[in-house]
Amino acid sequence: MKTEMTTEIKTAGAGTFLPHGWRLGAAGLSLALVCGCGALTPAVAPHPNFYSLDVALTVNAGTAPPARSAQPGPGAAVTAPTLTVSPPHAAAGFDSRRIVYMRRAGQLEYFAHNEWIDTPARMLAPLIVAAVGSGGAFHAVVQTPSPAGGEIRLDTEILRLQHEFLQAPSRVRFTLRAYLVESATRRVIASREFDDTVPAATEDPHGGVVAANRAVQNVLEALSAFCAEAARNAQIGKWTTAARLDGPY
Repeated sequence: MKTEMTTEIKTAGAGTFLPHGWRLGAAGLSLALVCGCGALTPAVAPHPNFYSLDVALTVNAGTAPPARSAQPGPGAAVTAPTLTVSPPHAAAGFDSRRIVYMRRAGQLEYFAHNEWIDTPARMLAPLIVAAVGSGGAFHAVVQTPSPAGGEIRLDTEILRLQHEFLQAPSRVRFTLRAYLVESATRRVIASREFDDTVPAATEDPHGGVVAANRAVQNVLEALSAFCAEAARNAQIGKWTTAARLDGPY
């Protein structure tokens, strides 16, 4: 005797009845298609936050703050020297727009979605011109490159600008090395290393940026006083030498 087995698919209106095995297969196929489409969808990266050393606020532009032109200080005499400010340099690891933080001594890390609007060295240049120019010790303070020359040149280097999570609260440390060079002789007439540490109000990149601005301000105030003192000493030495050469033998 021959037995024949048939599988019927019965339709009722718009619906379709499928055997149990077919339904499981269709469900598995649908799940695979959904997972496959999800894998093909690109992940949306968080929008980065940009910060400036001039204003401790998040900005959405990609350009640096405009450079400031330093006017002669209120007490600057015509005979006071002119200071030219060279573009600051930065040590390795601090020469990019990435914001540096530290959880272990000696190990530098970078925030993933927070960065400077420009490199710290480029942002620092107009701030130096403004800070030193407002001190009144120089006839003019000029940022190079410029057609104007000066008797004294200021060279600077950022040694570190980092948010340190080594203690609570965290702190931002800023270290700047400065050289004053006599332009005519290329002789270094004064040099100093400035270091300042400011606690962060919040344990996040924004709190670090606010502290960084404060640390930079403190260092620039000390740098301005240093340049003014060196300029006075240089003028006194110049006048003393001139008086000795012009005096009686």
